[in-house]
Amino acid sequence: MEWAAGNLGRILGLAGQHFVLAAVPLVLGLVISLPLAQLVRRHRAWRTALLTVSSVLYTVPSLALFIILPVVLGTKILDPANVIVALTVYAVALLVRASLDALDSVDAELTLAAQALGHTPVTRYFLVDLPLSLPVLVAGLRAVSVSNVSLVSVAALVGMPNLGILFTEGLQRDFVTEIVVGLVGILVLALLMDLALVLAGRLLSPWARLVPASVPRRRSRA
Repeated sequence: MEWAAGNLGRILGLAGQHFVLAAVPLVLGLVISLPLAQLVRRHRAWRTALLTVSSVLYTVPSLALFIILPVVLGTKILDPANVIVALTVYAVALLVRASLDALDSVDAELTLAAQALGHTPVTRYFLVDLPLSLPVLVAGLRAVSVSNVSLVSVAALVGMPNLGILFTEGLQRDFVTEIVVGLVGILVLALLMDLALVLAGRLLSPWARLVPASVPRRRSRA
């Protein structure tokens, strides 16, 4: 398309901004969610409370959060921090459950073997539980990455530069081509982030590909 070729530089710039706004909250959400999941997984009451709070947080409308956060944080309406904080909240809301499921998927016998070898709870978490939970955790990260890429486009309604701007501008000018380019750009970005997570998961957990599909895994009790 002539319009896309003529505006390639701007489109790539918006795509880069879109990627940062989607990827940073994904990383922050993971860093926050994993310790929370480990903290509450042995306490049923805490676990239920955390899952309930996370479910409620995810129901907050994204546009409302983008508008309220500048008042709460004392930032400007177009400050990227607003979007990053908002999407981190949503990422944590989703990743807490994914992290719990991932840690629970670790074979109980492997956990006991690690204890027998003298691992402390901390070393067992980092050297056994976390690495073995990666396949399930990556699946959760993939879902959140797609959610983040989609939600970032909503921030265009308050003027935040990203690929969603092509939607609002296209609608204002009744220019379908611009809308289509924005849609395709977001889909491509979501696919690339998903592919990157898949490749990272395979590199970090090569043993997962060696487990026969017919062999059931026991869920951890600790």
